[in-house]
Amino acid sequence: MSIPQLLTVVAMLLHVAGIFAAMHAVMNTRTPQGAFAWALGLTLLPYVTLVPYLFLGRRKFSGYVTLHRAHRQRLSEATLRDGYTDIPPACSQYTALAQMLNANFHPGQQLKLLIDGDATFEAILGAIAKAERCVLVQFFIFHDDALGRRVQEALLERAAAGVQIFVLFDGIGSHALPKHYVETLQKGGVAIHPFATQRRSNRFQLNFRNHRKIVVVDGWLGFVGGLNVGDEYLGLKPPLAPWRDTHLQLSGPAVTDLQRSFAVDWHWVTGELPPILPTRPAQGSAYTLIAAMGPADPQESCSLFFTVAINAARERLWISSPYFVPDQSVASALRLAVLRGVDVRVLLPSRPDHHTVFLASTLHAYDATNAGIRLFRYRPGFVHQKVLLVDNDTASVGSANLDNRSFRLNFEITALNVDSVFAKDVERMLIEDFSKSVEITRDEYRKASYLRRLAMHIARLFDPIL
Repeated sequence: MSIPQLLTVVAMLLHVAGIFAAMHAVMNTRTPQGAFAWALGLTLLPYVTLVPYLFLGRRKFSGYVTLHRAHRQRLSEATLRDGYTDIPPACSQYTALAQMLNANFHPGQQLKLLIDGDATFEAILGAIAKAERCVLVQFFIFHDDALGRRVQEALLERAAAGVQIFVLFDGIGSHALPKHYVETLQKGGVAIHPFATQRRSNRFQLNFRNHRKIVVVDGWLGFVGGLNVGDEYLGLKPPLAPWRDTHLQLSGPAVTDLQRSFAVDWHWVTGELPPILPTRPAQGSAYTLIAAMGPADPQESCSLFFTVAINAARERLWISSPYFVPDQSVASALRLAVLRGVDVRVLLPSRPDHHTVFLASTLHAYDATNAGIRLFRYRPGFVHQKVLLVDNDTASVGSANLDNRSFRLNFEITALNVDSVFAKDVERMLIEDFSKSVEITRDEYRKASYLRRLAMHIARLFDPIL
């Protein structure tokens, strides 16, 4: 067979494979827009789209969904037994959210806002050093750098003292983590595993990443937020330095829900359950709902989380996110908030860490400014925090970004807190952030070169997976 004939056969086979993949995309992609984009690309340009579809196109995964929903049902039943069935009047605007998540607002939380990496890891490492019974640790990213080794040493020290240590990391998020880092922890008595939605290895599966960040010490002190374990989160790696991020320390009954979220993921990976320890008596003033969300949920829970929170705003809605790729429901909720007179502001980075997402975010920002939404770019460095402030009494801190990957493809966790004192702390923090930012105008898009604007529109075609 000559080379031209061979190339013809290969091209025909690719087109046939593309057609079958397009049929799979039509049947399985979550959104009509995503299905259309994949089907068109796979049919017309299989040479370009087949390989990305292998990595990014899959939406279903067996086993985990069944187990996850069974655990959620048990969580709901346990919540009923614990007596947290009534939605407090102060939280009534989030009733639908609590029902969707089979969760409840726990009263009496003590909250502490942790601003940036030094404060966050000083608190986390300090808590681990005092652990007496059990430590649960879950991060999307672990790096084998100075901070990663500090965390490793802290866990090894407590394991040597007889404390039970359980660690989860995401297999793709921590792809650069060397094997010896994990083996050192295992030899020191730490139980550590990578998370994946399939128990058998699948290097073609990049979707459905576990983006949660959870630390629980002795069952009563919890941490949740935006930071991972790596020197860049301390602002030590240009060009994104200084790194702006936020974490939350909490104690009270809601920490039990952090443990339960970790336990569901741990059980899937290992077939075993870590201990769920009792929390200490409530001593704070906040009502906290732990929103553990992800693609295994019956509803698109993360997108609906943002939609409910946005719709609850009557005076003010301030959001900080590294990415701005809202789906239609969230974009519409933001526009409606502006129309009812809400002060809507969104804080975004001025520097990209992922260029495609940054380009798509820039185009969405242009559309948002046309709708009256005020957007700002943080100037000193990269802003990675995932924070939401509603009116004068509600604030959330967690792992969920304002993009479709968080809405539909990642496992996320966020603490929604109703408490005027904590909301005031978040307000002061965001006022400081906005003071270091510049407001986005229509000129950001209009004055960009034609090729850059074209790149923005091309990038937005990939919205379903950004």
